This record gives sequence, structure tokens and C-alpha cells, in this order.
Amino acid sequence: MVAAVALAGALALGAGGSPRPSLPPTARFDVVVVDAGHGGEDRGARGFAGLLEKNVALDVAVRLAHRLKAEGLRVVMTRSGDSFVSLAERTQIANRARADLFISIHANASHYHKARGIETFFASPEATDDAAHELAAAENLAFGEAAGRPASGDPLLAILGDMIVTEHLEDSQEFARIAQARIAKTGAARSRGVKQAPFVVLMGVDMPSVLVELGFLTNAKDEKTLRSNRERDRLAEGLAEAVDIFRERQDARQEPRVTGGEAG
Repeated sequence: MVAAVALAGALALGAGGSPRPSLPPTARFDVVVVDAGHGGEDRGARGFAGLLEKNVALDVAVRLAHRLKAEGLRVVMTRSGDSFVSLAERTQIANRARADLFISIHANASHYHKARGIETFFASPEATDDAAHELAAAENLAFGEAAGRPASGDPLLAILGDMIVTEHLEDSQEFARIAQARIAKTGAARSRGVKQAPFVVLMGVDMPSVLVELGFLTNAKDEKTLRSNRERDRLAEGLAEAVDIFRERQDARQEPRVTGGEAG
């Protein structure tokens, strides 16, 4: 219920502005929330060689934040260290910032150890497939287990989440496709595509939002790759490029249009 109350208050918050003089202040794209999944007692997935999802997510999130700041964007991080941040806090941080985009960074896990590759999700009440549904359920449960309470199942949360998802569905789907194309474009990073699933953390933020799974820590090849600074830089750079493309498109849609002829 705490998360639902937070969302109810957040519905009054809109998207925030950016420093481009050609656009009205309320229309400019300039704030991105970077959400490093898990943290603190919630370690997330664990690889066979001991690599923890919470550490991978934070490292890539920090690298991404640095790149976005260098592009002149204001970046808000839901966590900047190894600490647990509840679902309510994550949504409050994003909605208070009146952000233009929310990116949640994670690493995957599967009982099928051959499963590997990158996939990007946008929020939807219906999952693409059973695997997407199970992944969302596991991620949603993590919030509740670490905080000592359930993170989903609240009917008010579900209603508010559906409202927010509907409003930002097209933009979220568009950014998910851009991001997936930028970070899974090499042979070493097999693309598992863009998918949809009812991730509570995405359904709680009043802005376009995606959740990126950088690879499977339960796959030996993916775990080894994600240990690499070079791969983490590549992922951060690809996400930064995706944000830049999306930003340009969003701002272009807000540019004043000339209608009718010149005044005589």
C-alpha cells in the first residue's frame, strides 16, 4: 500500500524540462532517471563465479550517468551505492524529478544455463511470454522480500500502474527498441529482443520507462563478458546513444510548427 500511496501522489507530477532555448521549458527533454537494480541485502542474481547482479547494475548505471551528464542532461540515480532502495522510494525519486525517461538496469538469471543475451522490456499488464512473466514476477518479489513486505498484489497499485503504462506505452516501446538496437548490435551480445511484462517498478513511474537485462549471470559466457570493463563501457555507451536518439526525437516532436500562410 505504501507504493500505491506514493504513486497516487506522483500522478500530479509531469515530465520535466531541459535547457534547449528553442523549446518551451515544459516540453524540453533534459532529465533521465537511472535505476540500478537491487542493492544492499537484495543482491539479485548471482553468477557461478560469484558475480552479483547488484554490483553489475550499479557499475553500468554509474558509467551511463557520467555519459549522460557529459551530454548536458540532468541525471538522477535511485541509488549511487550498495544500499537497498524500496519500490516506493524508486518511484518517488523518479516522479519528484519530473523525469523524461526512466532506465532500470539489471542482469538476468535462468535455470536453463544455456540462456544468454540481452533483452529490453517495457511495461504492460500482459507479458510477451511465460519467461517474461516469470522474470517480472521474480523482480517484483525481490522488492518485497528485501523490505520484508509484498511489493505487488495491491489493487490500487495495479490500477494506477495501468493508467501510467497506457499514457506512456508508445514512447516506452519506442525507446526500448532504440536501446535494444544499440546495446545488442554485436555478435558477442546476442539479442533476445524487445519484450513486455508487468514490472512494478516500470508501472509506478509517470514517464516513458524501460528495464534492461544486460545478460544472464547464470550463463558462463555472459557472466565472463559482464565482468569486463570493456563490455560495461560498451553497454553504457550504447544506452547513452539510445538516450540521445530518443531525446532528439522527443524534442523534434515538440518543435513549434508553422501553420497557415504569412500574415499580410
